[in-house]
Amino acid sequence: MSDIPALALAFFTGALLGVFFFGGLWWTVQRGITSERPALWFLASVLLRTSLILAGFYFVSQGHWSRIVVCLLGFVIARVVIVRRLRRAPAGDRTQLEKETSSAP
Repeated sequence: MSDIPALALAFFTGALLGVFFFGGLWWTVQRGITSERPALWFLASVLLRTSLILAGFYFVSQGHWSRIVVCLLGFVIARVVIVRRLRRAPAGDRTQLEKETSSAP
């Protein structure tokens, strides 16, 4: 019973890590598609995001497999929430590229 606060903290931390990872991915795509050097944006982004996420999982787990599982659950739930929120973005908030490709088959 005393592990419940640690698991709740692991879940919350996993959700924050997920928001950082997938929010950073969205931000990178927005900047990368208009950049003169998109490969540099994407490479730097994936290295930074992945290293920070792995470090976060390592520190959250503290050698307990249950904490890393709960942290991963929070991470995945954050992904689902972000994807759903971005799909429902109002038409006024869409980028020019999204407007051009929205009618593509």
